[in-house]
Amino acid sequence: MAATVLPPDLPNDDAPHIPVLLRPLMAAIAPVKGVWLDGTFGAGGYTRALLDAGADKVIAVDRDPLAFEMAAPWAAQYGARLEMVEGVFSKMDDYAQGLDGVVLDLGVSSMQLDLAERGFSFMKDGPLDMRMSQTGISAADIVNEADENVLADILFHYGEERASRRIAAAILRYREVGPITTTRAFSRIVEGCLPRAKPGQSHPATRSFQALRIAVNDEYGELVAGLEAAERGLKEGGQLAVVTFHSIEDRMVKRFFQAHSGGAGHANRYAPEAVEEKSQFTLKSRKAIGPDAQELDENPRSRSAKLRVGRRTDATAISVDRRAIGMPQLPEGKARKSAKRGSKPGRGKS
Repeated sequence: MAATVLPPDLPNDDAPHIPVLLRPLMAAIAPVKGVWLDGTFGAGGYTRALLDAGADKVIAVDRDPLAFEMAAPWAAQYGARLEMVEGVFSKMDDYAQGLDGVVLDLGVSSMQLDLAERGFSFMKDGPLDMRMSQTGISAADIVNEADENVLADILFHYGEERASRRIAAAILRYREVGPITTTRAFSRIVEGCLPRAKPGQSHPATRSFQALRIAVNDEYGELVAGLEAAERGLKEGGQLAVVTFHSIEDRMVKRFFQAHSGGAGHANRYAPEAVEEKSQFTLKSRKAIGPDAQELDENPRSRSAKLRVGRRTDATAISVDRRAIGMPQLPEGKARKSAKRGSKPGRGKS
């Protein structure tokens, strides 16, 4: 992997990044032992905590090459106990089998949000990019190449944006003047379609940026495939811990655990009783774990975070019904096809 020069505004020190819900996560999975896989390595906060808590080895997976460049100052201290893999967590069972545990911290990482040149945030002007892997189709490709219906579907299904059709129509009007290539330009288009935010409300472009990022990185598809891969890769007694940051992700993880722990219930109480099949997971708690008062004070970003943990049984792994767990799906999966027409590959975490 070619070396990446760190931008001047990116910290390059040995101070550990403290990820969201670290204390409750470590308490829920204790005692930590054996081989773990951190499927969303990011700044390495969970990986370091696992190693320091007694894991024999952690396989750290991330699709963003910058994550491993940032880890260079401290990674060597763990020696062979830390293995770093540039890849996606949906393929984690290709990287390892018989795992004692898997941790997934979903969504965009703080290091990606804080770098304007990555184009993830409307708070800083930069190229409209959003590629976690720094390769493939960018947000600008989708915004400038997808047709109006596809754009509206992305904003509505992935961002739950009720003004999706109004925003999509505005995008096409602006495209007649010239390409939309920066986060500021896209943000202003969205802002022009929505009422001004009241004090305490989120920025008007929040949902649209989320939707684009999810489309660019196929985050919902990766999540489902990652849950399936974790089920295949964990050994009996192994633990799966997932931290989510918005309602759609949490709904998907919750329903996955329900369906795979015998907690999904019966749709019709008058129907014949189905033959009970052995569940793939037992749950630590039916309810999600959220941040405590101390964490909310330390990190306001943690407010929407939820943690769910399951322990693997010896039951055979099964596939996931995407619709049953509430995975948003675009009509006929048109978005990525439309974006590819006429777009050129660019430079580019799960």
